Amino acid sequence: MKLNEYKEHAIAFYKMAYEGNPRKAVELYVGDEYIQHNPLVGDGKEPFINYFERMAREYPDKSIEFVRAIAEGNLVAMHTHQTWPGDIEYVTMDFFRFDDAGKIVEHWDSMQEIPTTSANGNTMY
Repeated sequence: MKLNEYKEHAIAFYKMAYEGNPRKAVELYVGDEYIQHNPLVGDGKEPFINYFERMAREYPDKSIEFVRAIAEGNLVAMHTHQTWPGDIEYVTMDFFRFDDAGKIVEHWDSMQEIPTTSANGNTMY
């Protein structure tokens, strides 16, 4: 699989799950195992599905923008902008590891609320 395909699959997977169809996202893009490093989400496919189904019910108006994606080897890093109800905005960094079959098998992330002020005047993007 080419690096651009890894990026396309990581974005499609995340977008599909985030927008309320995590089961289909897992079926299409996840390998035999799914190792989760986010402490708010259980390890494995079903805990991932349950988490994103709950987020879709509780926060149906959230949105995500994919700012950039970088692929190297079997890893994809993504930089996203999320807006949640109450106009709370987050910058996120997600990392996905792919197996030899081109399926996602591991995920790490970091999330930070976007501050209203900045000492350097630069955006988070």
